[in-house]
Amino acid sequence: MTSEGFRSTTGRPGADVRPGPDDFRAAAHTAADLAADHLAGLTGRPVWQPMDDTARRTLLDAPLPAAGRPLAELLAAVERDVLPYPMGNGHPRFFGWVNSAPAPAGVLAALTAAAMNPSSAGGDHADVHLERAVVRWIAELVGFPHPAGGGLLTSGTSMATIVCLAAARNRAALAAGWDVREDGLAGMPPLVGYVTGETHSCVRKAAELLGLGSRHLRTVETGPDGRLDTALLRAAVARDRAAGLLPFLVVASAGTVGTGAVDAFDPVADLCAEERLWLHVDGAYGAFGVLDPVIAHRYAGMARADSLALDPHKWLGVPVDCGCALVRDTEGLRSTFSLVPSYLRDEAAGELGWFSEYGTEQTRPFRALKVWATIAHRGRDGLSRDIARTTALARRLGELVEADPGLELLAEVQTSIVAFRLRPPGLDGPALDALNRELPAAVQRRGRAFVTGARLAGREMLRACLLNPATTEADLELLLQEVKEAGREAAPGRAVPDDINREVTGDS
Repeated sequence: MTSEGFRSTTGRPGADVRPGPDDFRAAAHTAADLAADHLAGLTGRPVWQPMDDTARRTLLDAPLPAAGRPLAELLAAVERDVLPYPMGNGHPRFFGWVNSAPAPAGVLAALTAAAMNPSSAGGDHADVHLERAVVRWIAELVGFPHPAGGGLLTSGTSMATIVCLAAARNRAALAAGWDVREDGLAGMPPLVGYVTGETHSCVRKAAELLGLGSRHLRTVETGPDGRLDTALLRAAVARDRAAGLLPFLVVASAGTVGTGAVDAFDPVADLCAEERLWLHVDGAYGAFGVLDPVIAHRYAGMARADSLALDPHKWLGVPVDCGCALVRDTEGLRSTFSLVPSYLRDEAAGELGWFSEYGTEQTRPFRALKVWATIAHRGRDGLSRDIARTTALARRLGELVEADPGLELLAEVQTSIVAFRLRPPGLDGPALDALNRELPAAVQRRGRAFVTGARLAGREMLRACLLNPATTEADLELLLQEVKEAGREAAPGRAVPDDINREVTGDS
């Protein structure tokens, strides 16, 4: 099968005619084979490699075609120009950011959902009812109270955070005698929220987009365990009340992106109840960790939150995109967003109305089918096993780091993120920071493992996020070997101990 791919073409007779059922069926079989071959061949290829200039320009400079092309040619172009250059997150040695491998059941469901192509705003069709069910499933998985209508699927936790914080803002404004939807925030005393230095940036974005202003997000220090310090939080709230401001929100974390730390929810919830503050939990990455019996105790009190945002497209492996917003107050959420013009009236919508009354989106994709397929394929027990395996591997990686004199573990392993750094003897201060800042990209370019970096308490670090249950202990050993090899290349002449560098070969 040959193709001019993403390059210019004049087309050929019939290429711009819509395909018939047989043409589509043949192309769909080819697409399924491409997807299956891609997934099956992941471990035999580099985790990630930079694209060469020619491949990059092929995509960047692709001209708008004047005439259409047959489906077979399009798939040949995808096979040649797209599939060989993945992000790498399907590979069991991808430990970067918080990006999971796609669940096979979710991949198949995504194709079927696209074939149906509904708008899941509302109405009496399968996707709407299935979304109600899978939102309830998600709430049941993490133990969050779920009143009917108390949640919806979103593009991700960034959007789910906007949805939840908008509801929190409206509740606080109404309590202060303001109608934000009608009058805006002008003239109202500033609403103040409380976060930590490890709170995800989507919270700040939400505060800015909702007119709250990042100036009114107070950063509360964490304790040595990385958790929100409730004594410091209480003092900050008291200062703001004394200054005539309106504290209204606390954001706790069910697994920070930097280290995977889980806040102590019960004392935070106690304070929020006493001070009449909305407790929002950012569970984008870590909320599903509650499914692991070994670490479930860390999540005690999470169910007391007013809202919880989380991402099935992270630890559950649902193909991107899919986040979820869960709230206790269904009517409060609906009153924040509901706007039903005459052309969208649906007298048969029932008590809950349309999903578009609970968030910002009107036209909404059919996300529920891939969530349903992913959860139904593994079941609660299978998902629990998968998550428990990744947390156990993370603890093992932490042990390997602690046992190596050339590495340093920077935080307790609480979930499935390991924060560490390379520390050659005699290297400290700015030079040590500079080395660890260079290491993630150096490891990535080598192609055998993928790890990313961040800063923690002013120190440059590497952070390995384990989400793929196909990862093995040998993969962890190879990751550390790659970090040390990259360190030797970045700082020649520095002694990097070789204790764990026994040969780890193959694509285990």
